Amino acid sequence: MKRATLLAFALSFALGVSVSDAQAQSRIFNTVKAKLAAGERVVGGTVSTPDPDIYCAMANSGFDFMWIEMQHSPLTYTDVARMIWACRGAPAIPFIRVPNATEGDIQKATDIGALGIIVPMVDDADKIRNAVTFAKFPPMGKRSQGGGQYRALWGNDYRRTANDNIMIIAMIESPAGVANAAEIAGVPGVDVVFAASSDLGSFSGKRQGDPEYEALVTAIEAGTLGADRLLGGPLAWMSTRAPYRFFQGPGTTSLIRRGASVVLEAATPCRELPAGVAPIEGEERCR
Repeated sequence: MKRATLLAFALSFALGVSVSDAQAQSRIFNTVKAKLAAGERVVGGTVSTPDPDIYCAMANSGFDFMWIEMQHSPLTYTDVARMIWACRGAPAIPFIRVPNATEGDIQKATDIGALGIIVPMVDDADKIRNAVTFAKFPPMGKRSQGGGQYRALWGNDYRRTANDNIMIIAMIESPAGVANAAEIAGVPGVDVVFAASSDLGSFSGKRQGDPEYEALVTAIEAGTLGADRLLGGPLAWMSTRAPYRFFQGPGTTSLIRRGASVVLEAATPCRELPAGVAPIEGEERCR
């Protein structure tokens, strides 16, 4: 008998569930979580527009996850549900930065299929503890089981597997949060603590590189790593701050602007076509 089957039998006896249920509980469909567990780094592209075509272009472009921005955008949950559904099956996993850690916000975000809940402005452990409670089904949390498109997206065993797949990211943005970094990171169910670089500067009045600013970042790092949690930050930190493994990438407007610059600066943007020949509309030969 294979070791995995033996483990499933042992788990079933310990928990009083069937072998099939025990095996289902270990199914990981959140590829971001799997990559992080394997020691890899992950990058998410930021989306704040309701256009499903733009979302799908981003979700299929190579990002590990989509950072769907609902804190600083007018996006509604109806908008986001349509975006996620339009690109179901895309490699990038949907993560939502919710406006706040309320039961209603997190319930809606998980019901429409988000596998990552990014919680802004975490100043104390109670806020992120509430987020975990609202995102997880019993016995770990108090998430209500209702309707939504989550089962159509992630499978009929979603209720049994959701707690193992939904990730919680705590954003520390102020000196108050920094002071509580170790306690925040230590809350069961927290996967990543994200150092919000811009807001740390805004709240502290210091710029990156300033000793006081860097002391705040160091405190976040110490508290997070001391609790055996992962560190997140802006993509610009990927090459300069080694401990970080979860990154927020550029937004759609920035990527469009950069992409346009590349096309305009290239002498022959469509290298496979003869010089002076325009591509046929709809064939997307220029990439």
